[in-house]
Amino acid sequence: MATTYPARSVPAPPVPAPPAAPAPATGTDPGLVLGLIVAGALATIALWWQNTESISGLGDWLTNAGRVTGLLAGYGVVVLVALMARIPPLERGIGADRLARWHAHGGRYTVSLILAHGLLIIWGYANTAHTDVISQTGTLLTSYPDVLMATVAGLLLVGVGAVSARAARRRMRYETWYYLHFYTYLAVALAFSHQFATGADFMTNRPARIAWSALYLGVGAAIGWYRFAVPIRQALRHRLRVTAVYPEAAGVVSVLVTGRHLAELQAESGQFFRWRFLTRELWWTSTPYSLSAAPSGNTLRITAKGFGDHSAALARLRPGTKVIAEGPYGALTAARRTRRKVLLIAGGIGVTPLRALFESLPAGPDELTLLYRASRSHEVVFGEELAAIAEQRGARLHVLTGRRTELGYDPLSVEALTTNIPDLRDYDVYLCGPQPLISDVGSALRAARVPRRQIHVESFEF
Repeated sequence: MATTYPARSVPAPPVPAPPAAPAPATGTDPGLVLGLIVAGALATIALWWQNTESISGLGDWLTNAGRVTGLLAGYGVVVLVALMARIPPLERGIGADRLARWHAHGGRYTVSLILAHGLLIIWGYANTAHTDVISQTGTLLTSYPDVLMATVAGLLLVGVGAVSARAARRRMRYETWYYLHFYTYLAVALAFSHQFATGADFMTNRPARIAWSALYLGVGAAIGWYRFAVPIRQALRHRLRVTAVYPEAAGVVSVLVTGRHLAELQAESGQFFRWRFLTRELWWTSTPYSLSAAPSGNTLRITAKGFGDHSAALARLRPGTKVIAEGPYGALTAARRTRRKVLLIAGGIGVTPLRALFESLPAGPDELTLLYRASRSHEVVFGEELAAIAEQRGARLHVLTGRRTELGYDPLSVEALTTNIPDLRDYDVYLCGPQPLISDVGSALRAARVPRRQIHVESFEF
């Protein structure tokens, strides 16, 4: 059924007054980043062109096609690593969700380039030497420096690409998927040596060697700093500990974490951290969870549903457990807002970052609406908290429960949305939940002619 929580008096945690204006954007423009990536690809092609005097014969054409695909693959790999380096301007300006999509799309292109590079080089050399492909493959592996290492690197990258395919991810634990991706670093190191040992574009071109080395070293330094040094520094500075763990709904728990100097993190509602709880079963895993309440003083709260081993183990955490939190990450914040009115649409446990935004997003009476979709009423999380926030802020809250087959309609269809919110095109829409819900509601919003720049999305799919 569809339920609306009216304004009523219920116990609730303190709700801070919202800020007077949205937080200023501190990230990098996505269009600028894409432009730089494309410019780098064009510069890579120009490097190949500069070092190619003439092409004659099929073997030469094939070999040069292998050269340029190899260069682009080498460039693509380092871009992929940079996108996942957790560089704050990228995380805040583009958002982890969009970065992950760029990484996934770029990964498919890069793996294709790697395969094309290997096949074209073998074919081109075989044609020039008037031998067969199998014999030429053996010759390359045994006679050319670093080709064996490059082959291992290519197979590692193809393997990582295979386990990242959607069909494979659905059958894999997050922790397994996460750690398999560390083989990417080994593959990059092996491939880098190969490029300088046999790459015709670098062997006699000192400026190209310097620029290519600077690109790889710069991204490597970013990885070392943001993924390793910064988390260690934050752990020593903030000394986070679990202070409380309590149930919210069936299989859902909240974890309250406190520490020192947390205002220095500049965390915002809608963002997430990667959490490492230092217990025997959890210390080795860093898992993303969104803040489920606006940051307050030296306290942070997360809420998770027990989908996997890590999230299920949160219920067994004890007060005093030490915590390392990497972040904050994500761009689903007030800085994304472009319109006066805001609609928040949450599905299932996707309500966690939107609950924090519902609490703190700047809005006057009747300017803020939350639609919360759950299959069953007992799966609703934060029911009383959301009702109390709605009453205090003069906001509207609609909790929509029941399966579509039972209701006889989709409460988040374009017809339902435009009927209940006639001026939908005048809203900024923040959307978070399972991927099927995001896809369906995203299509409904576009059908309702809500401009894409007013739709802000975060998905829980890894």
